[in-house]
Amino acid sequence: MITTTAVRPYRGYIFDLDGTIYLGDHLLPGAHHLITSLRERGRRTVFLSNNPTRDPRMYADKLTRLGLPTPSSDILNPVVTMASWLRRNAPNAAVFVIGEAPLRDAIAHAGLELSEDADRIDVVVASYDRTFDYRKLQIAFDALRSGRGTILVTTNPDAYCPFPGGRGEPDSAAMVAAVEACTGVRCSVNVGKPDRLMAETVLDIIGLSPQDCLVIGDRLYTDIAMAVDGGMDSALVLTGETTREMLDCAARDRQPTYILNQIDELLG
Repeated sequence: MITTTAVRPYRGYIFDLDGTIYLGDHLLPGAHHLITSLRERGRRTVFLSNNPTRDPRMYADKLTRLGLPTPSSDILNPVVTMASWLRRNAPNAAVFVIGEAPLRDAIAHAGLELSEDADRIDVVVASYDRTFDYRKLQIAFDALRSGRGTILVTTNPDAYCPFPGGRGEPDSAAMVAAVEACTGVRCSVNVGKPDRLMAETVLDIIGLSPQDCLVIGDRLYTDIAMAVDGGMDSALVLTGETTREMLDCAARDRQPTYILNQIDELLG
């Protein structure tokens, strides 16, 4: 049941970042008060982003700079889960990454081979990449059409990353769509929200059962969907992508437990 009031207390709070805690380089209204108050009450807070252009240390530095000191161990994003998935499922693969340095570095540090040789590539990772160009598209095209059984995977399904003032940048879904359109190969794996891997990993980090946790985010198809599929309650904050009109059109099984106009309404 959806409500805007009477949010019950939880032992753990799993927060999205972009559009939920901050936009650009500024905390959203109520974010500092909320996180500080929850920590003072002994509640566990962790942060879960679908943005693969930063690693957890970079996110921790940003939150600290914005007045919310946070260890990198309390942050999870697809840079972590993609490296983990590849290490477990394709440990001997040659990997071509359409993505930025933090993602490439994490995959290399996990012991995977990075390659731009289409005749050797086993996995193409399509991700949020502000340096995406025709050369990268050609490598992915050649690899996926080589007949070697190369697969296409992605870090996250987001269409765009929100910026202040209603602006944004094309996100991973745009890179995936470009590769799919020219190759006819469909993306077979997503390691970001709402994938089960993200939910399981963040629950390991927070150290609590799903029933004790609340997921807070601004997107129905990632934040809220992950919570629903993972057996967790959820709160949708209307400071990012989702509007009330979008909420009215959403499937009944993808509705949040709570709706917040501002994030510190969680405090009641």
